[in-house]
Amino acid sequence: MRAAVVAYSGGLDTSCILAWLKEDWYGFDEVVAVLVDVGQEFDLEESITRAKAALADDVLLVDRKDAFADEQCARAILTNALYEGKYPLVSALSRPVIAQAVAEIALQLGAEAVVHGCTGKGNDQLRFELAFKAHSPGVKVIAPLRDRIWTRDEEIEYAVAKGVPVVQTAASPFSIDENLFGRAIEAGVLENPWNAPPEEPYALTSDPTTAPPPLEIVVAFENGLPISLDGEELPLAELIAHVNRLAGAYGIGRIDMIENRAVGIKSREVYEAPGAMTLIAAHSALEDVVLTKDEARLKRPLEQRWTEIVYEGRWFSPAREAIDAFVDSTQELVTGEVRLELRPNAPVVTGRRSPHMLYATELASYGAGETFPHDAAEGFIRISSLETELHAARERAKIGM
Repeated sequence: MRAAVVAYSGGLDTSCILAWLKEDWYGFDEVVAVLVDVGQEFDLEESITRAKAALADDVLLVDRKDAFADEQCARAILTNALYEGKYPLVSALSRPVIAQAVAEIALQLGAEAVVHGCTGKGNDQLRFELAFKAHSPGVKVIAPLRDRIWTRDEEIEYAVAKGVPVVQTAASPFSIDENLFGRAIEAGVLENPWNAPPEEPYALTSDPTTAPPPLEIVVAFENGLPISLDGEELPLAELIAHVNRLAGAYGIGRIDMIENRAVGIKSREVYEAPGAMTLIAAHSALEDVVLTKDEARLKRPLEQRWTEIVYEGRWFSPAREAIDAFVDSTQELVTGEVRLELRPNAPVVTGRRSPHMLYATELASYGAGETFPHDAAEGFIRISSLETELHAARERAKIGM
């Protein structure tokens, strides 16, 4: 019996794929849908109903929410990961978790193939397939939306004709990917970069023009990871979810960007990641008072490279692990508290403190009692300017001065 295991999201694409896999195009006898919980909001019964309507033989739920928070989300916070300085890797972080769960089940069932719902122009095909191959070398991977090009309207028509209940319509064809760290929104009117994003697809964030009065919160960190909110210790998954709710009310974390995809094209992407953007801002602020100048300078380009590696689907790579080792060494003393004021569109850092601060008030202050060694500054400048003076003299000599 030929069996296939599908990375199932419960959405339009993967619901159609369940049905396609049993048609003549592929001809599988058994199709198993694997729904991996990485903190997304979903109705389990509705998802199962949809999968059964699409002729899935079984629907398996795998809970990886805490594992996702404690590994991928934690690593993104430690690394201040923002692709192209804007995007906190919402989808990129979840793909290795989902793919690993699907690959493990496929091996258990002896399935012929693993299946994903990514297109040939997207980043997720890389993320899924590299992760599949990392856990099951030589595995057969099927990408139905790459094998046969379907428009969103055609998929909607197909689903309706098959009796598969979907929420997308021709008037509202948004493609949404969601997890604990945020939501990614594509398609429909968003494909024209001139169109302003409508309010309709947003779920984690409210219109910032309707935000409540500013709210002050305090996030405590230990070894670089957030451990409590306003004095209440929480597991990371719960803490992120709580900050999502608080910051989302202010429209924080709405991102509208033209993104350079791994496959070489630009795409218009809309994200909402209130918790991720707030916690990364807080973590970065705490690092500012703890890390040495050279640690910070070394870490910034490595943060960028780490983000690019993960964005391009190479979570399971020696390079990512090597950067993690460096990042871990910098986080040993990143313990303390950060105070933020949540305002429309922005988490504003208003205070930071740590028992390991390199910031010294008596050195930085311009007030009475400051201890900076002013008399040493002249000698520092003389030594620092030697090369500048030699270069200037050489330039004068060149023009005969």
